[in-house]
Amino acid sequence: MIPPVIKNLIILNVLVFLAQQTLGRGVENSILNLFALHDVHSAFFRPHQLITYMFLHGGWDHIFFNMFALWMFGAVLENYWGSKRFLIYYVICGIGAAVCHLIVLYIEMAPLMDQFHQIPLQEQQELLYSAEFRVNEATLGASGAIFGCLAAFGYLFPNSLIYLYFFVPIKAKWAVLGYAAIELYSGIRSSAGDNVAHWAHLGGALVGIIVVMIWNRNNRRNFY
Repeated sequence: MIPPVIKNLIILNVLVFLAQQTLGRGVENSILNLFALHDVHSAFFRPHQLITYMFLHGGWDHIFFNMFALWMFGAVLENYWGSKRFLIYYVICGIGAAVCHLIVLYIEMAPLMDQFHQIPLQEQQELLYSAEFRVNEATLGASGAIFGCLAAFGYLFPNSLIYLYFFVPIKAKWAVLGYAAIELYSGIRSSAGDNVAHWAHLGGALVGIIVVMIWNRNNRRNFY
């Protein structure tokens, strides 16, 4: 029911989240600045964040639904692949999601950075580490890696039933395609106040599908 990698990932995510919640706002900000994913323009960006951001979460609902989805889809994949291959897959999807998100951020932030370089040097120094500076906004959560798990589940077990809201049955392949369409629409729309990293979700799913297709190239399955 709960294979070892899934169990340890859930424990690690929960422990890190509890540390975020209990050690005080100052410590939480330090954790986010050091380990959450930042735009490459940010003074807080570090390469290790492409992995560490996956173990941070922004609220109780965020971590609950992520860990529930990780158990729901990841446990099946770990039992199917084995622990080592699943862990490799999970990390690859998380890194792939981060890279896709950073590419989109780089494009979105280019006009802002052009404006930043035109202001006086003293104002630049004041903004450089400011939480109000948009390039310093943190991205966190395991959602990108989990979307990779969802994509793999839909590819390997396309006709398995998923119960939306615990009552509505839908085949896995249509659930995956539906989620992808919603994320694509939301990412393109990019409405004000939307703090969900839609392109990270899509990036994790895309990288996941590519990896599964490579691993599964000698074992053709009928998606329909």
